[in-house]
Amino acid sequence: MPDRLFRHLDLNLLRVFDEVMAERNLTRAADHLAMTQPAVSNALRRLREALGDELVRRSGHGIEPTPRALALWPTVREALAQLQQALTPGDFDPSAANNAFVLTMADATAAQLIPPLVNMLENEAPGVNLRVVPLTTRDPRQLLDNGTADLAIGHFPGVLAELGAQHLTDAPRSFEQHRLYSGHYVVVMRRDHPLAAEPLSLDAYCAARHLLVSFSGRAFGFVDEALTALSRQRRVVLTVNQFFTAGRVVASTDLLTVLPRHFIEATGMAEQLVWRDLPLAVPAVHVDALWHRQYGHSPAHRWLRATLQRAAEQMALHEGLA
Repeated sequence: MPDRLFRHLDLNLLRVFDEVMAERNLTRAADHLAMTQPAVSNALRRLREALGDELVRRSGHGIEPTPRALALWPTVREALAQLQQALTPGDFDPSAANNAFVLTMADATAAQLIPPLVNMLENEAPGVNLRVVPLTTRDPRQLLDNGTADLAIGHFPGVLAELGAQHLTDAPRSFEQHRLYSGHYVVVMRRDHPLAAEPLSLDAYCAARHLLVSFSGRAFGFVDEALTALSRQRRVVLTVNQFFTAGRVVASTDLLTVLPRHFIEATGMAEQLVWRDLPLAVPAVHVDALWHRQYGHSPAHRWLRATLQRAAEQMALHEGLA
């Protein structure tokens, strides 16, 4: 952006741009900014003229950003966050706050974490709102980078491996993580399944028919990788993207599935299911909170992470997790 353009740019237009990008809807953006929709539209028009780009186009009931807007937004959002922190330093008062946070996580994770988290919000931060959106990937960094979510909660082994490797280089670290709790994977089947009567052997496991919980829909997971290393394989006849669906299907069929042990209760079908130890070694399941570093020092975000950690500790204590 030329110096002359920057000197004459109304920085309030960037606040409007940030809110419109976050909401993808002019009406909701106007409500959050305490502005009228025509005022928001006018601000966008002025910013379009200043930058020489359309920025957003109408799409259905919302708007669709242009490539220039998508490229610009992370820088604008981080700059506004840093400016807000500099102008309003100090502690975050949850009892008086009216923040809205967006979390992305799988259905079973939400079923475990959200009840204790909501209880804490009701007692400590009644004005704070949460929005939980589905987690459909093992790499949620794009969602965090573009501001779609404030926190991602889940099992992200590939992401954490990359973040760990960055410590060995001079590359800037854009994301941070914190371990919430850990557990282990087990084989889950209906209570009267023919294989439920005795310990599960590797031969019997490979000969069975399997259901795979896969966010991507790909019918090859970490268990299949471990089997390949042993020169073995299994037949995955069904993939689903929700743990609740997996529990319901397995409870009424002869399919086997692999779930984190602590997710069995969250399927809602625990009384109809049994679990057995996997007949092969696989890595432990770790559930982590992941966030963009631009929010690392925000008092509100720090409070959210600390409250989420307390909710995880309460849940883990109840479930007997390590």
